[in-house]
Amino acid sequence: MTTSRRRLLPSLLLLLLAAAALLCLPAEASPKEEKPYALIFGTVWAPNNLPAYGVKVKIRRADQNKAKWELYSDHNGEFAQRVPAGAADYVVWADIKTKDGKKPETKVHVENDERVDISLHLTE
Repeated sequence: MTTSRRRLLPSLLLLLLAAAALLCLPAEASPKEEKPYALIFGTVWAPNNLPAYGVKVKIRRADQNKAKWELYSDHNGEFAQRVPAGAADYVVWADIKTKDGKKPETKVHVENDERVDISLHLTE
């Protein structure tokens, strides 16, 4: 072994020990507490009363004009969105074109950290 390699060996060993010590430390001293939330869970129904897949669903607070959340219904026509816990009113609608120009919507009231189930029925 050359002299330079003999000098690097203790440094490398010290570096490996320091890395191993860091891996043994906990990631955080105290676990993060998850904020409470309510869940709006819904199903989109097609005009033939079958679940509607891939429908864009928008959700906004009733006192606001712009949608805060956008999501799509899954293969079962279902969607779910977490919203802040606490008393609030929301408007949920399917973002689709209809003959009369009205988008199917429903109003939802959330009181606390709960699950609220709704349905959106599409018309032809």
